[in-house]
Amino acid sequence: MDRIASAFARARSENRAAFVAYLCAGDPDLETSVAACRAVIEAGTDVLELGVPFSDPLADGLTNQLAAQRALASGMTGVKVFELVRRIREFSQVPLVFYTYYNLIFANGVDAYVKAAKDAGVDGILTLDLPPEESGEVAAACAKHGVKTVFIVAPTTPEARMAIIGKAATGFIYYVSREGVTGVRSEVASNVPEAVAKIKAHTALPVVVGFGISKREHVKEIAAYADGVVVGSALVNCIKDNLMERAKIAPTLKARASDLVAGLGR
Repeated sequence: MDRIASAFARARSENRAAFVAYLCAGDPDLETSVAACRAVIEAGTDVLELGVPFSDPLADGLTNQLAAQRALASGMTGVKVFELVRRIREFSQVPLVFYTYYNLIFANGVDAYVKAAKDAGVDGILTLDLPPEESGEVAAACAKHGVKTVFIVAPTTPEARMAIIGKAATGFIYYVSREGVTGVRSEVASNVPEAVAKIKAHTALPVVVGFGISKREHVKEIAAYADGVVVGSALVNCIKDNLMERAKIAPTLKARASDLVAGLGR
């Protein structure tokens, strides 16, 4: 069983949802990013999504856009993102999923990029702007090198298309619970239970829910019917709020992630 499947299986055996944490690789700099990743992993993260810094992150709200800007300004490159993955692999076997955009893969050669990701220690790739109908080359490279694919279902996705997405994914399905971009919200979307049920009718893979989840109460609500809960902006804000005293970033992140993880039980 691969690391992603093992993580979800372990969560199911413990009668809880999996905690999927998002951080932008290299935010605000490489060394602090390593410490930040360690902090959320030690807090109980089951799957770590690493945002690959990109100049045009069209699916991201302001919080994650600024995180990408900070990472790029600090000198993060594709090579350094792989270095970060290798550094994480020195202390953890938590599943790592790249949250990225197609241009970053295509510009480096699809097969070469996926192989490099696998060699570094990446378990899965979520390519935000790549629809499954056009994902053949990436899917083939991922299958060849043992990297899982993750695809998104949106609130506007027709049920007929969920079957296509379900067949294309090999790692898990990411349900974006709100239209628009990433960001903290005050309440969880109301239609999530029905949406998750529809998705599960078309796949045996785990279904995780993200976009807007920022409080333990949100996590608890989503954990009742989803296989995993994704939190991103609420964690990235812990970095933004401590830029002037970077030594505080890791402990602040660990405390915030620990509080969120406490809501996973069913």
